Amino acid sequence: MAPRVALVTGCGSSTGIGFATARRLLAAGCSVVVTSTTDRIHQRVGELATDPQAVLGLVADLTLESAVDSVIAQATARFGHINVLVNNAGMVTVGNELFNASLGDTTLQQWNDSLARNLTSCFLVTRRVLGTLPDGRTVMPDGGRIVNVASTTGALQAGIGDVGYNAAKAGMIGLTRAVALEVARRNIMVNAVAPGWIATGSQTPAEANAGAVSPLGRSGTPDEVAAMIEFLCGRDASYITGQMFVVDGGDALPEDRTWRPR
Repeated sequence: MAPRVALVTGCGSSTGIGFATARRLLAAGCSVVVTSTTDRIHQRVGELATDPQAVLGLVADLTLESAVDSVIAQATARFGHINVLVNNAGMVTVGNELFNASLGDTTLQQWNDSLARNLTSCFLVTRRVLGTLPDGRTVMPDGGRIVNVASTTGALQAGIGDVGYNAAKAGMIGLTRAVALEVARRNIMVNAVAPGWIATGSQTPAEANAGAVSPLGRSGTPDEVAAMIEFLCGRDASYITGQMFVVDGGDALPEDRTWRPR
């Protein structure tokens, strides 16, 4: 039996959720296509690939329809189809600067940019993966898996400083549910994971402090989020669709925000 093929977007960082997910799916026997907006994706391929033929790294701006088309074309040219899609691409920051502005100070361009990075990219990739190839074959065969990496921000809570990010991540949950209904009869499961404070390389000191006062007293690790994603991508998740799975160490639980663990 040919190995399953997984496309994981947003894998540029060696300390991120995307890379941790790609590593797990590769270890589980999938061939893996990974993307990033920069050439550092080729470093990630070198770190992943015990078998170079099993990993394909592509540089792409997934806010552009043409770039998404190119990713799918190259992935299917190498592997034939895509069984698993993990929409992890998206970010709060632009470059190395944290975007921080009130609603009144947010320009329309900043709003549009945030939605493009964090929601439109997910829409474009998902739409293309659920479509057909020029020869009429479906990109994702029946029985596939799609996991969207959302956030507790927007879905359960709100952060001050980037209304676009909040709106986009909440929008991913609605997108997840709508697509899950559309493809249910194809036996394709579509779910979302909502991480809380996660200790990636881009975590700020303020975010680390917030994780430290969560009920578990720490931020999560990228691999802990990737473990949930791996399960949802697997064959055992065959009757789970349209759901949001929160991986936040209980951070959203306390009603009393003055509560501290004893």
